[in-house]
Formats: sequence, structure tokens, C-alpha cells
Amino acid sequence: MAAPSGLDPGARTVRRHEVAAGIVWDGSRVLIARRQDGDHQGGRWEFPGGKRHDRETIEECLRREMREEIGIEVEVGPLWRALTHVYPDRTVSLYFHLCRSHEGTPRPIECAEVRWVEPDALSGLHFVEGDIQVLPDLVRDLATRAV
Repeated sequence: MAAPSGLDPGARTVRRHEVAAGIVWDGSRVLIARRQDGDHQGGRWEFPGGKRHDRETIEECLRREMREEIGIEVEVGPLWRALTHVYPDRTVSLYFHLCRSHEGTPRPIECAEVRWVEPDALSGLHFVEGDIQVLPDLVRDLATRAV
């Protein structure tokens, strides 16, 4: 079957996702999670969160993902950064919100590991590509308590 006029028959459809990510700060450390090996960007560290469902706000998504992924309830604070990252097979719009944990102890439920780390240690860890872009600003902002 011929491709419709003007379309490249070899072009792939790129998936688009909106992702909420939580910057959970306890005053001296930030919470990170390591993705499961079989996941996209598996084995790498990330700020916990996940994909937004239809009819769900980013804030609702972040609260749901924190419960499902690491077993905590959070207060979702202001949007700290938003960016779009293009992977070869998908485009991800990332919304990083400052959060405060107010119930539960973080534990790996839908991730391989969770860890509280000091800001200076973030740059030495292997993060998912989308999160890497915010690390310098986050380390600076946490060091100056600007978040």
C-alpha cells in the first residue's frame, strides 16, 4: 500500500509523554530512585515520578506516582523547572515540582532502589538523560536553599 501523499513511508511515529518528577527535599538531602533494568533508561537514577494519565493534572500524577512507585504521600509544591527532552523513540515533557514528603517511608515498589543523597553527590550518579539537564541548577539552588 502506498503512503499518503506528502508522508514519508519510512517515518516512525514518535511517542509523546508528559511526565511529572518530584524534587523531594528534606532540608539536606534529595530523594532519588533507580529505574528497573528492563525499563526505558533502565538502571539509571531519576527524580521519582511518572507519566501523566488522561484527565489527570501533573500534580495529581505526581501524587499518584509517588504512592505507586515509592510508597509515600507528598505535598506537591511549585513547579521548579519544565523542559522537553527528545529521545530517539519518544519525546518527553518533564515537569519538576518541589515536594515535601509528609507520610510514609520511601521504599522501592516500582523501581529498583531509592536513596536520599546530598546535592553534591548528584553529579556523580548515572541519571536518565532528561534529568541530567537540571542537575547543575538543582545542585546550585539546593546549596543556596533557593528551592
